[in-house]
Amino acid sequence: MTPFSYLRAQSLQDAIAALAAEPGSRVIAGGTNLVDLMKYDVEAPRRLVDITRLPLHGVIPTDAGGLRIGALTPNSDLAYHPQAARDYPLLASAILAGASAQLRNAATTGGNLLQRTRCPYFYDVATACNKRAPGSGCSARTGINRNAAILGASEACVATHPSDMCVALAALEAIVHVEGPNGARALPIADLHRLPGDAPERDVTLDRGEIITAVELPSPRFGRHHSYLKLRDRLSYAFALVSVAAALEIAGGRVVTARLALGGVAHKPWRIREAEALLEGAAPSRAAFAEAADRLLQGAVGLGGNDFKIPLARRAIIRALTQAADGAPQSQSRKVIN
Repeated sequence: MTPFSYLRAQSLQDAIAALAAEPGSRVIAGGTNLVDLMKYDVEAPRRLVDITRLPLHGVIPTDAGGLRIGALTPNSDLAYHPQAARDYPLLASAILAGASAQLRNAATTGGNLLQRTRCPYFYDVATACNKRAPGSGCSARTGINRNAAILGASEACVATHPSDMCVALAALEAIVHVEGPNGARALPIADLHRLPGDAPERDVTLDRGEIITAVELPSPRFGRHHSYLKLRDRLSYAFALVSVAAALEIAGGRVVTARLALGGVAHKPWRIREAEALLEGAAPSRAAFAEAADRLLQGAVGLGGNDFKIPLARRAIIRALTQAADGAPQSQSRKVIN
């Protein structure tokens, strides 16, 4: 591990100033991803800015009827928070599908949004990886690419975003609050993460010195018809090959509102509004779900080792939408698919 300096921030402004002053600085909170990357020499920050003592914890109702989640709120606290679990069960389910209980106790909401890919070539400093070393090449394109992206990839990078929580937040249209040297701003979660393009080393659209302070959820709409379905190589403590966050509002035998997001298939949670629009106004049926799946997966391309993801994702979308329509969400404790 490369030597680094350490600063415990006493205020948010202290943290922002420290990050802006030193280009090699990184925020540390739960450390469940960053510390691993440092041990593997994938990342070598010059300075760690500890924000764990800042007042960025808690889950607070908003005046608009939603929830504001502090960036330092542990994943486990959020998943089991009474109001979050009652009003946003899709989010609670997605969090419980990820990692292990021990990691969820340490991992934070803001850190979950900013975690980096688990592509094996990103972690292996002996191999070429444009995300880790820009311009070196992408070993995954012709190497072991079972977990690689099928949507939104580029010649420079085929890595996938690993978060479960972010997939649910994308479907729920969360707002991410950040603060930096130029003040505070809010952005839709869809605008937080980037597709790789020719700059895969940039995972997010945050500017230098900006810190996520909170995530805001709109007023609840999908308490009855939702499901988070995660398909993986083993039943626990594994990242998704494909995951689906499905949320529906149904009235009079018709879908009024649909939200659909995929994980494990792209550089960011994958959501196409046109696929959701195909469901709205239609009766919930396998045919309608299949049409939406085909639109969501339009343009999907495999690399050989991950070709199976395309039909797997189609089946998963149909199954998750069926679970949501039936009001029978996938259980995260009993892994057998409904």
